Amino acid sequence: MLIRLSVPPRTAEERALLTSGRSAVIPEPTYGVQLQDISVPGLAAEGKIRLTRTQREAVFEDGTRAILEEPHYEIVDTRYGPMDPQVMMSPRIAPPMIGLGLLEAIAASDILAGADPDDTNGDGISGRARRVWSSEHGRMMLGRFGWKAGSASIVDQSAAANSGDIGISSPLAPAPWGECTQRQQACRSGPHGANPGEFEAPANVMDAIVFYTRNLAVPARRAPDDPTVLQGKALFYRIGCTGCHVPKHATRRDWPVQALAGQLIWPYTDLLVHDMGDALADGRPEGNASGREWRTAPLWGIGLTQIVNGHTRFLHDGRARNLEEAILWHGGEAEAQSTAYRAMPRTERVALLAFLNSL
Repeated sequence: MLIRLSVPPRTAEERALLTSGRSAVIPEPTYGVQLQDISVPGLAAEGKIRLTRTQREAVFEDGTRAILEEPHYEIVDTRYGPMDPQVMMSPRIAPPMIGLGLLEAIAASDILAGADPDDTNGDGISGRARRVWSSEHGRMMLGRFGWKAGSASIVDQSAAANSGDIGISSPLAPAPWGECTQRQQACRSGPHGANPGEFEAPANVMDAIVFYTRNLAVPARRAPDDPTVLQGKALFYRIGCTGCHVPKHATRRDWPVQALAGQLIWPYTDLLVHDMGDALADGRPEGNASGREWRTAPLWGIGLTQIVNGHTRFLHDGRARNLEEAILWHGGEAEAQSTAYRAMPRTERVALLAFLNSL
């Protein structure tokens, strides 16, 4: 089950989405794939999220110490009875939407060329490409979007979000009750925003949503020639962060959306999934992506998170309170880079963070 944390004035962690299921593909029979901890008037929320935290200490080579907070989630006050005892839960915060149309326009062959599932080059990084079903195209395609690259296209992602997050029906997700299961008859029989046989978000509405999502621009970088930023960039490259956060790509010249075609872009991602270690593992597989694997998050625009969102929470569940904590939580295939960061003197750590904040 996904727990999506989305309602202010909660913290970013408490705005995560909790996904649930008895396996990687079977929804929780009463509450579905996603826990709805708020509801429309006349219906009760499915349950509430209880969040506690434990602290971990990270020690830098120069003796500096940082305290990390690990979140723990519990579902309480479930409206329709207990959850299945085998339920697997994973909290999620909403990822940024900027530049999605440009990521969609990268040739699949270019992304696949970066995959190295067996680590044949011995660099410790073994990114895998995900193949997922596209309802838009009616076939298996390369997954690009979502924390585990579970959606192949912006249309697929938009239809799933409309249905799962807010119960809005559309041609690709026609259920008028969204995620309400058969055990939630009050939800399934309640009023919705369309006439029988119609969609709350018909094709023209979905076209508008997809147009906005596809064309939301990436902000310009700030101070790219600042000496500290340039030092941080060199360090980012030197310790191997670009092994996953691949700096640049080119969009297809034959891409049908001409405004997005033939561009050199700098998203700092390979769009592959990587084993990020035990500390970040949620234990809930998604398709063939394990509970330890996450798609490389794009870094463009990351330095404006505070201005845009009013917080600096990062990673899939918002546990990192700033970019330094996000680096410290990295493990698995990124363990070497996290270790290298801890070994840096403070001036170099400041420079690397300045580079990230310039993106």
